[in-house]
Amino acid sequence: MLYAIIAEDKAGTLDKRMAARPAHVERLQALQAEGRLILAGPCPAIDSPDPGPAGFSGSIIIAEFASLEAARTWADADPYIAAGVYEKVVIKPFKKALPA
Repeated sequence: MLYAIIAEDKAGTLDKRMAARPAHVERLQALQAEGRLILAGPCPAIDSPDPGPAGFSGSIIIAEFASLEAARTWADADPYIAAGVYEKVVIKPFKKALPA
C-alpha cells in the first residue's frame, strides 16, 4: 500500500538539512530502485523553487510499504531525524487516484 510521509522542519535547521541531505537522498534512491517511490521532495519555506537562505518548511514522500508500521520504521530511520531537522512527522495511508 502507499503511504504519505509528511514532515515539518524545525526552524533554523537549514544547515543541518543540507549536511544530512546526501544520506537522505540515498535512502530515497534505494526506494526508487526498488520501484516503491512515487514522489519525494522538499517544501520551500517561501513561494520560490529556490528558497535560498529561507530554506524549507518540510518534506513530502509518497512510497509503497508493506504496512503502516513498516512506513513508520523507515521514516524513523531518516537521516533528517537523526540530524534534528524534523520537528514532526505524520504518516498516513494514501490512495492514488490521479493520474491513472
